[in-house]
Amino acid sequence: MKSTGPDSLVEAWASLSHFEQKAAIFDTRGPVLRTFAQIEEEARDFQQTLLRGFRHGQAIAIQVGNHAAWPALLLACLRSRLVALPLERSMAKRERDAALQICGAAAIVDVEKEQIALRPLPHESIEWGPNPPSLLKLTSGTTAAPRAIRFRSEQLLADCTQICETMGITGRDLNFAVIPLSHSYGFSNLITPLLARGVPMILSRDPMPRAVLDDIARTNATVFPGMPVFYQAFSEMEEVPALPKLRLCISAGAPLPLAVARKFRQKFNQPIHSFYGSSECGGICYDRDASLLEQGFVGQPMHGVDLELLEPDAPATLVRVRSAAAGDGYFPEPDEEKLGQGKFIPDDLLSVSGDGLRIVGRVSDIINVAGKKVNPAEVEAELLRFSGVRAAVVFGRDSILRNEEVAACVVAGERVLESDLLEYCRARLSGWQVPKRIFFVEEIPVNERGKVNRRELASKFRS
Repeated sequence: MKSTGPDSLVEAWASLSHFEQKAAIFDTRGPVLRTFAQIEEEARDFQQTLLRGFRHGQAIAIQVGNHAAWPALLLACLRSRLVALPLERSMAKRERDAALQICGAAAIVDVEKEQIALRPLPHESIEWGPNPPSLLKLTSGTTAAPRAIRFRSEQLLADCTQICETMGITGRDLNFAVIPLSHSYGFSNLITPLLARGVPMILSRDPMPRAVLDDIARTNATVFPGMPVFYQAFSEMEEVPALPKLRLCISAGAPLPLAVARKFRQKFNQPIHSFYGSSECGGICYDRDASLLEQGFVGQPMHGVDLELLEPDAPATLVRVRSAAAGDGYFPEPDEEKLGQGKFIPDDLLSVSGDGLRIVGRVSDIINVAGKKVNPAEVEAELLRFSGVRAAVVFGRDSILRNEEVAACVVAGERVLESDLLEYCRARLSGWQVPKRIFFVEEIPVNERGKVNRRELASKFRS
């Protein structure tokens, strides 16, 4: 493996030495969970004890949820030249085990009785070649197996810079962290701004919307990276608290419904800024003005991001994103036409609207559930394992708050019930992969060419 120079994220962290005694991570009830100095001390301890003995380039999975040790664990991995693999706590065991094997994880770090613990794994290490990654982000592949996106620290730092410069987030702000730190959105808006720019955060322990809103008010958070489901719930509450310190509301993961944004602004006197990004390249567009004039409007390209319309004269087109934050490629099977060399082509169809862009559709079968990607083939494979199911096709249906939801058509015996199938799926799939509805049909519908068209199914089984 080729030796590399100083890690750019670690260098950015070192530049914050004057922050040492300042609070970095707060509990929602007020206590300081970590100062910047304590994060540094914890990272050194993890490096010398927990991660001791691992070889450069080995992957270490981090599945600790929104734990205050997350930044220190990442720093320890970066300093040890280990590859961090963030995993969400809610992942199904089958999905997690497949990801661990594919990425050659040498160990997994999780929480046991409130303590950070490491469990070695028997996987063979990956030879990464001349540009080893610092971090792997999981995403759905073109088959039922998951795949990862390779990132070096330079790319992660570039994404942080683009986000903070575009959104005007500084060390004087206070981020409210309820979205998962292991997800691309949470990692880029919460973890790297803390490590690279000294933006402190509050760790939410209760994700229920009423608790979140009360905690935002009590802690005087200034920035809330959220999702449409939160803003919908906030808008429908009665007797809401004042939010005098909250200055920036961000929404990502799914298109923000105009009705929700308008109702929130009327109730709280705050605009919501739509943020469009992707795991592969970080931030793409941001609605700076939050004018809320058109459904699906995502504003202009982020600071440092260039967009090329692939069919500029068409009413809707794919775009090529050029960004220093774009990952090096997919693993284990690269797709150089789609991702690599500082470029990425998302599956979303965009149209030019006023002084910005609007998302109007997708070209891929991958289902986007509030920013989490679901491969239909993975869910279909699970349904077909259920006794009595002879055929299955999975598709995404429009969802006001989550962009899409998972649904399925199955051909099955008379004794197979929807409730039993759903219970079976809940026990084996991650929550976001479980179908909201399962429709029983005599045969899988096909089009005039004899092929399954998932978009036609989504239209036919709309409700």
